[in-house]
Amino acid sequence: MIIGNREFNKKGHTYIFGILNVTPDSFSDGGKFNNLDMALKRTEEMIKEGADVIDIGGESTRPGYTRILDEEEIMRVVPVIEAVKREFDIPVSLDTYKSKVAKAGIEAGADLINDIWGLKADSEMAKVISEGKVSCCLMHNRDNTDYDDFLEDVKNDLKESIDMALKAGIGKDRILIDPGVGFAKDVTQNLLVIKYIDEFNKLGYPVLLGHSKKSYIGLSCGYDKNERGVPTAATTVYGAMKGCLFVRVHDIKENVAAIRMIEEIINCDRKIDGEQ
Repeated sequence: MIIGNREFNKKGHTYIFGILNVTPDSFSDGGKFNNLDMALKRTEEMIKEGADVIDIGGESTRPGYTRILDEEEIMRVVPVIEAVKREFDIPVSLDTYKSKVAKAGIEAGADLINDIWGLKADSEMAKVISEGKVSCCLMHNRDNTDYDDFLEDVKNDLKESIDMALKAGIGKDRILIDPGVGFAKDVTQNLLVIKYIDEFNKLGYPVLLGHSKKSYIGLSCGYDKNERGVPTAATTVYGAMKGCLFVRVHDIKENVAAIRMIEEIINCDRKIDGEQ
């Protein structure tokens, strides 16, 4: 998997997308980093704590969100992308489903477009990504929950997004997939996606698990948004065990530690046998 000038291909390792929401209303950290200085400070913290990619979002997509104008989203994200790319040597992902925002973000230096609609919300998105020669994360989403065979339907929806990307000329090594925890799914379906996350590896593309502090934790276990750090880290461990190449999280230090510990356990016999 290529993002910017980096390859993410270390065998048996899970990398981290660090979430940077430059919004006033995101469910977990709305208003904390929608100031350039604060955004840069948070980026520096996440890099020091072990983030591998910075994922910048300018519009909250929490349940019941209100869509903002493209111009407003561009005004929020472009200065941050430019500043992060100027100050730090780290790949930058732009979380948007709008082609105009994506184009402006790519021109500002974004290395990956993280599209919560898997190229299906904006007919120009695949073309913009292809012409910009950047990578993409294709998330599962739909405007209904009319599933016949839930996991197979999710995989088939993702296949449609993958086909759109390939037809637009986006290289296979620049495609990442996300089964869409928290989008067009009830609490049980979200848990099923996580439980069977390794099924999505069979599509032939690296998998990102975007699970951090989402409502499925509260609905299944009763934790409010301020109590979801530990359950998120537990889910990160499960994702790492199931072969996710990336997890997308708010709390970097804790999730890096969780990944490091589970990878030490998984790989301990290789060390005994003298493998690297």
